[in-house]
Amino acid sequence: QVQLVESGGGLVQAGGSLRLSCAASVSIFSINAMNWYRQAPGKQRDLVATITKVGSTNYADSVKGRFTISRDNAKNTVYLQMNSLKPEDTAVYYCNAYQSRDYMGYTYWGQGTQVTVSS
Repeated sequence: QVQLVESGGGLVQAGGSLRLSCAASVSIFSINAMNWYRQAPGKQRDLVATITKVGSTNYADSVKGRFTISRDNAKNTVYLQMNSLKPEDTAVYYCNAYQSRDYMGYTYWGQGTQVTVSS
């Protein structure tokens, strides 16, 4: 079982920055991929960024060049640095972990953290 706790959300003006954190209850070396998703009101939950256990990263087109996902292995924490924020980035941001073990895949979610970008 993996527990994920997000923090760092808040209210920011357009053009500003926020850094989200996701602390895992286990070593993130045991997790195949850590992801950030977001869900705006009335919309589906979308993948924003991914970082794998070997450090490969991937981003949604809408955030490329503005968001950066990173990890601190010693702290078992993944970060999402968000720069040049836009009102359309307003959403609840969720941390997600995918773990493969014993030939099975397991997905875990954090509770979410609200990000609001004012125009």
